[in-house]
Amino acid sequence: MTDIYIRQDGHAGRITLNRPKALNALTYEMCLAIENALWAWRSDPTVKLVLIEAQGNKAFCSGGDIAEMFATGSSGDYAYGQRFWRDEYRMNALVAEYPKPVISFLQGFTMGGGVGVGCHGSHRVVGESSKIAMPECGIGLIPDVGGSYLLARAPGRIGEYLGLTTDRMGPGDAIFAGFADLYIPEDAWPSVKASICSDGNVASLHAEANQPPASRLQAAQPMIDRLFADRTLKDVVRTLREESDEFAKEAFSKLSRNAPLSMACTLEILHRLRSESLDIRNAFELEYRFTSRSMEKGDFIEGIRAAIITKDKAPNWRHSLDGVPDAEVTEMLRPVEGEQLTFARNTQGMKIGFIGLGNMGAPMAANLAKARHDVTGYDMATVTVDGVSTARTAEDAAREADVVITMLPNGDILRAVAAQIIPAMRKGAVLLDCSTVDVDSARAVAADAEAAGLLPLDAPVSGGIGGAAAGTLTFMVGGSDEAYQTALPLFETMGQKSVHCGSSGNGQAAKICNNMILGVTMIATCEAFALADKLGLDRQAMYDVVSTSSGYSWSMNAYCPAPGIGPKTPSDNGYAPGFASELMLKDLRLSQQAADASDADTPLGQAATELYRQFVEEEEGLGRDFSAMLPRFEKRGRG
Repeated sequence: MTDIYIRQDGHAGRITLNRPKALNALTYEMCLAIENALWAWRSDPTVKLVLIEAQGNKAFCSGGDIAEMFATGSSGDYAYGQRFWRDEYRMNALVAEYPKPVISFLQGFTMGGGVGVGCHGSHRVVGESSKIAMPECGIGLIPDVGGSYLLARAPGRIGEYLGLTTDRMGPGDAIFAGFADLYIPEDAWPSVKASICSDGNVASLHAEANQPPASRLQAAQPMIDRLFADRTLKDVVRTLREESDEFAKEAFSKLSRNAPLSMACTLEILHRLRSESLDIRNAFELEYRFTSRSMEKGDFIEGIRAAIITKDKAPNWRHSLDGVPDAEVTEMLRPVEGEQLTFARNTQGMKIGFIGLGNMGAPMAANLAKARHDVTGYDMATVTVDGVSTARTAEDAAREADVVITMLPNGDILRAVAAQIIPAMRKGAVLLDCSTVDVDSARAVAADAEAAGLLPLDAPVSGGIGGAAAGTLTFMVGGSDEAYQTALPLFETMGQKSVHCGSSGNGQAAKICNNMILGVTMIATCEAFALADKLGLDRQAMYDVVSTSSGYSWSMNAYCPAPGIGPKTPSDNGYAPGFASELMLKDLRLSQQAADASDADTPLGQAATELYRQFVEEEEGLGRDFSAMLPRFEKRGRG
């Protein structure tokens, strides 16, 4: 993307806004690119800090690119703007809550959306050209992108003054008001940037920091605190009108140009934040209540028209300065209906490598592609899956992916594939294995992945081919919480449930324990039906009793092995496999391998393993559903 330059530079993740002719105004695509980069670097141990900068000397970022909002909003389509704000605020929150240092260099103008990118990090650097402002009330918005949080934390009533007048802060003002931290002369910035990238620490920032210029806001604070002490716009306007001081007259002149509804709501938001919860997420929630309604019920469209489109600087606001009804402020700030603002990672459009496109993998990959992820698949056989690109090698599928998913036959193959793809994967990516393999292999692969800076998960599935196609699988997941939270939206796309079972290997442990129970109970269910037949008990009568009493089980109630009884199951289709007997045998053998390794006594598990071995290898079980044990028992006597 030419509008933004994202790369790793030494120990730094480096983001350069690259639209100097547009004063580096932030586009929607730039917001998403910043978010994706921050998530990628968050878990990458080689990235010690993040540096955010901009090309040109006129502006760090003059705000959001609002031309598309005007075009869509003017036609009555408010969804684009609402989506932009939701995604922008989510990115802003990620910057504010980032676990690594985020250093921003704020030359020239930093306004609106630029504040959201540059003023929430841990180290905000200003220089002699820096001019920071929240000008949103001038275009029918409110100070957003977390700006209300910064204003609410500013000393005294400085926040009210800056929000309502949209006054610009110089470097000393920005540090005083809490929008910046360090003043470094701009001719030192190149060497400082080079140092923090090389060293991966912020020591050089403090070494080069100078005493900032004096703050005129600090000098004026007593006056500002008195003039902007009232809660409502009507009262603030009355106070300013009654003052003869030149500062008050100038403040009133600036304020009188801005949208009254926006200013009234700004005051209310600042007071709510201070009295309820001065928390940045609470600030974003309140901001989105206003901005999501600003085109339909506020002055945003008119404000853009006057300032950007016709540039006549003569907006026709909905209200006079002292004529904003309290009810309209309440309406603009009531809870949002419809799609909500969330702070969870946005995974739509993730780059996914999928290795193993067999009976299970192919429909899982197809469901991810339908959900608008960029999926590249690889399989030893030539397989075509709708919406999925085909890679020449497993390494090609894994390279640059956010998440690599494997669905493979056994632990030996998993180990071999992991050895191929781990070196090709980018640091911080998730290696998500959905195969059913032995616990030792799962844990060995996880250890190799962690050593390479990856986030491993073992997540075997339950639900069979039908569940893979329908997107109703259950995932049993082992691995870190960070990796699980990253992959959670993918689990929700491919399945109906996921359970985080703990550390690496625990997903496989849960799967083999579950399937040992399933194998044992299916055998018992089939034995009971065969016994009922010999006792002359009608199968339906038996089902009606057992399915509602102490013999209740999933094998009886949901997967009944008797044709024509209960819900439709593979038994009603000649025992064509939903879950093949040989796969049950594989899982039972894994359970006994784990039992041997952990010295666990599992006599019923051992017996079930031997019965399925005999059924698959010596009888007619190969290629049939695991519930086909019933016709096996029907044919056999006690001997």
